[in-house]
Amino acid sequence: MSGLSRPSHALVTGGGRGIGREIASALAQAGATVTVLGRNRATLDDAVAMGAAHFADVADVGDQTAVSAAIAAAAARQPIDILIANAGIAESAPFGKSDADLFRRMMDVNFMGVVYAAQAVLPAMRERRHGRVVAVASTAGLKGYAYVSAYSAAKHAVVGLVRSLALELATTGVTVNAVCPGFTETDLLERSIDNIMKKTGRSREQAVAELSKHNPQGRLVTPREVADTVLWLCGEGAGAITGQAIAVAGGEV
Repeated sequence: MSGLSRPSHALVTGGGRGIGREIASALAQAGATVTVLGRNRATLDDAVAMGAAHFADVADVGDQTAVSAAIAAAAARQPIDILIANAGIAESAPFGKSDADLFRRMMDVNFMGVVYAAQAVLPAMRERRHGRVVAVASTAGLKGYAYVSAYSAAKHAVVGLVRSLALELATTGVTVNAVCPGFTETDLLERSIDNIMKKTGRSREQAVAELSKHNPQGRLVTPREVADTVLWLCGEGAGAITGQAIAVAGGEV
């Protein structure tokens, strides 16, 4: 794997916990200056205190004004070379009970959050003719799952955005890709497990097995496996990789 060949400033949305924090830590270990951005000041500050990041800024990725201001502040410290658009939320409901507000919530955070962050960093990246944008999507952006139609639609939108932006930016030195994890060991997944247990009466072991069965390897993905894929995409050796949606899912897709 090729590393980061130049001093880089990486901004990771949703970087205070889960996959985002693991990505932030991997980038920091690779030598990047890392800013984490999210809504929860406590988790962001903890990421800095534990060495997973160097700076933290608070913003809701669904709020364009807040995202633009936070990214401008981060860029003022050091130009941003790498954007990891990771922030996301997931809610499940049958389609018949998925109202317009649910669809808006899923789109505002999971899709528009990527749009707002990309719009804030791309002008400077294009001017410097170098940059890496990686969106953390999901296997739900590559296939369907029952009872998460709103979430799946938002993640499909992210993949479409990535493919279009990659073509638009192909001659600028900026690459745009998505990583699409399968079910991954995070606190977000823990809430899904709790939900399965509550609704079905299954044990935790049975709930985990219900999710793991989607992965042909018969297990959950680890955050580090996702982070290592992101790290590769941010390296100089991945300069010809753009417009891709890479599944990290044990062969599920």
